[in-house]
Amino acid sequence: MSVPTAVVVLLVLAGLSESAGRVLPLVARRPRLSPRFLVLLMTTGTVVEGTVVALWPLTAWTLAELVRGPLPGPALSWTPALVAPMLLAAVLAFPLLGPALHLLLVVGVGAGLAGPLATASGLGWWAAAACVAGAGLGLAGAVEVVRRVTARLMAGAREVPA
Repeated sequence: MSVPTAVVVLLVLAGLSESAGRVLPLVARRPRLSPRFLVLLMTTGTVVEGTVVALWPLTAWTLAELVRGPLPGPALSWTPALVAPMLLAAVLAFPLLGPALHLLLVVGVGAGLAGPLATASGLGWWAAAACVAGAGLGLAGAVEVVRRVTARLMAGAREVPA
């Protein structure tokens, strides 16, 4: 299955925006970070955040299969119309612009994903919305665990004398 170039570009931009929203507060607290380290953080964050966004419909599809059984047709995937609001949500993710608005936009994007999932899977809209919400929460939780483990490892590495 081929992914349209527009979807890939939008997913990378959403990942970059999410990453910037997480890295900029770190830069503000530690202005002496090297530019090379910042590029590494931004690149890694972009890949991780973009991958999480990309996996959201597939994870929701998998949860729907657990509820309903094997589903006919190809798995749910992003289209430019579905991923564009996610990019808007990612842009608004910057902490200074408001996490509540970001959460509201992510819920709106999730609701937008629930419709196509309900249609493709034969589940009701509410069941599809629960699959989308479960997938989003599961992916967000997994990324948060990875972030915390990475932060602890980085903090431990700094404490070791060279």
